[in-house]
Amino acid sequence: MSGITEPRSTTKRVLQANIWLVYLFFYAPILVLVIYSFSDSRNVGAWGGFTLDWYRDFGDSSAAKGALSNSLKIAVVSTIVAVVLGTISALALERFTFRGKQVFDALLYLPIIIPDVTMAVMLLLFFSEAANIFGFSKGFATITLSHIAFSISFVSIVVRARLAGMDDKLEEAAVDLYATKWQAFRHVTLPLIMPGIIGGALLAFTLSLDDVVITEFVTGPGWTTLPVYVFGLIRKGVTPLINAISVVMLVASMGLVALSLLTDRARGESAEIE
Repeated sequence: MSGITEPRSTTKRVLQANIWLVYLFFYAPILVLVIYSFSDSRNVGAWGGFTLDWYRDFGDSSAAKGALSNSLKIAVVSTIVAVVLGTISALALERFTFRGKQVFDALLYLPIIIPDVTMAVMLLLFFSEAANIFGFSKGFATITLSHIAFSISFVSIVVRARLAGMDDKLEEAAVDLYATKWQAFRHVTLPLIMPGIIGGALLAFTLSLDDVVITEFVTGPGWTTLPVYVFGLIRKGVTPLINAISVVMLVASMGLVALSLLTDRARGESAEIE
């Protein structure tokens, strides 16, 4: 028995060491970024003492605050539209059979599969041709529509996963109790898939806030988003200001992910209680 126990304990230690190496690989760069965002030296890779000046510079910069405001406006609008369209798409694919369903399902995955640069070029050409025909300029509308275009797929996938794990008999029971289809959806289906909708919304919001490639191609004068603003700062020279802005974006993204997990857990606990 001791001969069997010893290899098992060795395997366990190796697996634990591997886990810590994976964590180190993923989070060591983030830790370095956070530490050097408080450095008093203009050299991004040198520690010059603790300071909050870079965060103050970010707060005092009208360009940075304008870029943050633009990012939030675009993210809110694109998330709302993407959640509505993505949820409808998920319901259509999971609950109904129609001609062209497989084609629609395949097309829905394209924004996830194709590279960001490819999609950015396609959207740039589309909006350039549309601008020539209808005479509008690139800006808020073009960026928002672009973010909606790739966010719908992510929302749909998350909601479909929730629908796939839902028992169809619950809807059938509601209909048997003389509920209309709308009442069954409102009182049974919607509450059950709400964690998926919230998760998809937070994912879409995060993707919109973090996007730089597609936004860089379709942006217009006066509508620089925060990631594009950071990308512009890199061209001028890397300073701890970029570290500070990156930390702000990182904290915001992690906060949204944490909120999604807490919401899903809270709804799961309430469902168990019921």
